[in-house]
Amino acid sequence: MEKIKEIISYRQMLESMVLTDLRTRYKGSFLGFFWTLLNPLLMLAVYSLVFKYVVRISLENYTAYLFIGIIAWNLLSQSLTSGATSVIRNAGLVKKIYFPKEILPLSVVIGGIINFSLSLLVLFPVLIFSEVELGWSLLFLPIILFIYSMFTLALTILVACLNVYFRDLEHIIGVVIMAWFYLTPIVFTSDMIPEGLRTVFKLNPMTTIMEGFHSVFFYNKAPDLSSLGFTAIVALILLVISFSIFKKLSRNFAEEI
Repeated sequence: MEKIKEIISYRQMLESMVLTDLRTRYKGSFLGFFWTLLNPLLMLAVYSLVFKYVVRISLENYTAYLFIGIIAWNLLSQSLTSGATSVIRNAGLVKKIYFPKEILPLSVVIGGIINFSLSLLVLFPVLIFSEVELGWSLLFLPIILFIYSMFTLALTILVACLNVYFRDLEHIIGVVIMAWFYLTPIVFTSDMIPEGLRTVFKLNPMTTIMEGFHSVFFYNKAPDLSSLGFTAIVALILLVISFSIFKKLSRNFAEEI
């Protein structure tokens, strides 16, 4: 709680870093911010071609189902990739002034949440065009997003501090994210998982989170609240552990960077 209060007291710095992250993400590119909207569409085109027409997954409105998963997954993927180097990228700040270093990975995750929210400007037209029914289930979206954000923040804080001491981690993360993507029901549905492996897949917190997004966006039904509740507890415990590890390791950041 003391750390949370300290971060709140530095909220102006946090806001500044979030804005800086958003501005520099596509700095120098011709299309700039529009890559936030174009990236999911380009990924959708590739995955749709492969899994709809080559692998031939038979699911009505599969393109819409796939797009939901891709947009949701980008929050975790971009946060971990950018968050891993967030402390090292800001070595000058870390060495010169005091501030709660947790702001660095936190600003990355907040930027990811903003990007996710803006991506909905593309998602909703795709769903409407695909004639996917939208309704009352969208009321559960803030709950799912909050749990997802908490889980993402926990992992981002953890990799941010560990990467200072183990620089190979930022390269390993790319491989882990790619494998994790294909072990999560994004390009396939949970019903396609063999019965004997469903318990194993359920151990993946992202399975519950993705099923939640698909429930509210694609199936227009309430998510599994019991599974979400368990995932929320796991995310909270992981967040506390990550904050503790970050606090301990951040004492020597200036010497290690």
